[in-house]
Amino acid sequence: MSFSQGAVPEPGNALIESCGLPQRWQGRERFVVLETGFGTWHNFVATWQAWRADPLRCSSLVFIAIEPRPLHLSSPTWAGLKAAQHEVTGCALADALLDAWPVLTPNLHRLSFDAGQVQLLLMVAGLSQGLAELVAHVDAFFLAGFEPGADAAASTGKVCKALGRLAAPGATLAATNAMPAWMAKLTTAGFVMSSTRGDALCGMAGIARARFAPRFTPRRAPTRLTTNTHGSPPASNPRRALIVGAGLAGCATAWALAEQGWHSHVLERCGAIAQEGSGNLAGLFHGIVNAQDGRHARFNRAAALEAHAAVQIAVQHHGAGGAARGLLRLESQLDMAAMQAMLARLGLPPGYVQAVDATTASGLAGMALSTPAWFYPGGGWVQPGGLARAFLERAGARAMLQIGIEVHALNRSATGWRLLDAHGALIDEADVVVLANAGDALRLLGDAGLPIERVRGQISMAPTSALGLPRMPRLPIAGSGYLLPALNGQAVFGATAQPGDTDPSVRPADHAANVAQLERLTGTRIVLDVDRITGRAAWRWVTPDRLPVIGAVPDVQGMASAARMSRLDQPRFIPRLPGLFVFSGLGSRGITWSALGAQTLASLISGAPVPLEASLLDAVDPARFAAHRARHAQHAPPSGGG
Repeated sequence: MSFSQGAVPEPGNALIESCGLPQRWQGRERFVVLETGFGTWHNFVATWQAWRADPLRCSSLVFIAIEPRPLHLSSPTWAGLKAAQHEVTGCALADALLDAWPVLTPNLHRLSFDAGQVQLLLMVAGLSQGLAELVAHVDAFFLAGFEPGADAAASTGKVCKALGRLAAPGATLAATNAMPAWMAKLTTAGFVMSSTRGDALCGMAGIARARFAPRFTPRRAPTRLTTNTHGSPPASNPRRALIVGAGLAGCATAWALAEQGWHSHVLERCGAIAQEGSGNLAGLFHGIVNAQDGRHARFNRAAALEAHAAVQIAVQHHGAGGAARGLLRLESQLDMAAMQAMLARLGLPPGYVQAVDATTASGLAGMALSTPAWFYPGGGWVQPGGLARAFLERAGARAMLQIGIEVHALNRSATGWRLLDAHGALIDEADVVVLANAGDALRLLGDAGLPIERVRGQISMAPTSALGLPRMPRLPIAGSGYLLPALNGQAVFGATAQPGDTDPSVRPADHAANVAQLERLTGTRIVLDVDRITGRAAWRWVTPDRLPVIGAVPDVQGMASAARMSRLDQPRFIPRLPGLFVFSGLGSRGITWSALGAQTLASLISGAPVPLEASLLDAVDPARFAAHRARHAQHAPPSGGG
C-alpha cells in the first residue's frame, strides 16, 4: 500500500469528502485520520488545508501515516510535488512540511504544526508492522494507494483486523482501488460498506466508502480507563492537571499538555525551576547504536530526534545556551569495518548516525582523537535550565508555576487527587496529577512497586587554560566520560556515577576521577590543581533496565483482585490508579528523554494518539516491573511441603 518515489499525487480531496469531512470534525475537540501509505504527502497537506479553511474545525487534528519508504529530501520528486502543491492550494503548507521533515529512521516520528494543533505521526514501517505498533483511536481512514494483490490473503485479514482495532465508534473509511477481497475482510472487521454513490460500492473517483459499525462490541482488554495504553479518566472542564516538580520532566509535561489544550499547575519545592537533577550547567543529548537495536536503542533514537527539535527551538527562540550541531561518541571496542557493517545491517541513515575514523573524528572535533567514533549529526549540548524554561514559555498561559512549595502528601478523594502541605492544608486538587519530581515521587506514592534508585553524580569545571589541552573541542565528545565545548572560558567534564551515595558535598576525589576520565577521553596527560576545579553533585534516579518510567501509576492493592479475573503478565493488563501518573527514572538522559517522554505522557492523559510505538510504550510503562514479577511468579516452582 505504498507509493513509489515518482508517484503522482493522490486524490486527497476525494478521500476527504468520502470520509464525511469537514463536517465530521466540526465542533469536536480532536479528530484523528490514518492514512495507509503516505506516498507523496498530498493527502496530508490537503487535509491540513481543509482544516485551516474551516471556521468550525476541531481544536486538534492528528494525521497518522504509515509508509515504509517515505520520500527523502534529496529526491528530485520533492521539487515537482512542492510546485504542484502550491498550484493546488496556493499556500506554503508544503514548505512547512519540508522544513520539519525528519531524518527517516525506522520508527514513529512526530511533526508538530500550527502551535501543536496539527500533528503528523509518520510511522516508517511496513503496513502490518506499523498498524500493530499504533496506540490510537482513529476517526477516519484513508486507504490511499490500495494496491490489488499487495498483500497475501492472510496479511490482508491481519491488516483489516488491525484497522477495526484502531477504529473509533462511527469511524469512516475511504479506499482507492479496493478489491472485493479487501472489502470482504473489512466487512468481517466491522466496517459496513456504503453503496450510496455511483457504482455498488464506489463513491466519487472510484473510492470505496465504509463506516465502522460492528454487529457486536468486542470485549477488549485492557479497558480504556484502567490501563496505561489508553490513558486517563474523563477530562475535567477545563481540562487541568497538577504537576509536581519543575525540572526537565515537569516543565516538558506542562508544554506537552498545553499542546493538547490542557492547563497545568506546576509546583516546585525549590526557589526556581531546574535546581536539582536538572541543575547542571550543561548536558548532552544524542541517540545510541547497538547491535541488537533493542528497545533501549529504539527508545533513545526516537527520543533523540524529538530532543533535537526541542533544543533547536530553545536555543533559537528562547535564549537557552546550547547547540544541536552534532556530537561524537568515541568507540573503543569496534573497528571501522565492524561499525560500518553494523550500520548497514541496521539500516540507520547518515542523518542520524555515521561511523567515522579517527582522522574524520578529529576534523569534526577540531582536536586530535585517536579512535574511531560514532558521529550523531543531530546530537549536541544544552543548558538544562534553559531548556526547562523554554518548555514553560512554550506552554504559555496554560501553565501556572508556583515555586517554594513542597507537597507533603498526596491523597485520593471522591473527585480526584488532593495535594497537601506539611500542615495538612490543601495546596490544590484536580482529576489528574503528574509526579515529575524524580525520587521524591516514591515518597508520595508509597508502595507502588517502582524500583527506582538514586545514583550520585559529580561534574567538574575548570578554566580551559588550566587543562593543558592544545585546543578545546568544537563538538561535545563522549565515551569514557565527556567533554563539552568551552563555555565562557570554562571546561565542563565528567561525570562520576556512585549508586547509593547520599553525600551532597563536592569531593576532590571525584574531581580527580573526572580528570582521569578526561585523560582517557582525550589521550592527553592533564596536570591540574584540584583547587582550580569547581563542580556540582546531584542525584540521578535510575531503573534496573535503564529506561524511564512514564505513564499511569499501578494500583498495587487492586492487583490482588485483578489477578483472580485477568492475566497480569503484561503491563497493559495491570490495573491503574485513575488520574495518577508518574514521569521519573530519567537517569543521566533527562535532556534526551524529556520531550518525547512528556509528549507520550500528555497523549496518555488526554487520550490522543501516542507518539511512541506500542512495544516501546510497554518498555517505559510503570507497570512493567509488576508484570515482570507476575511472569516470574507464574514460572516459579511450587514450594515444597514437609
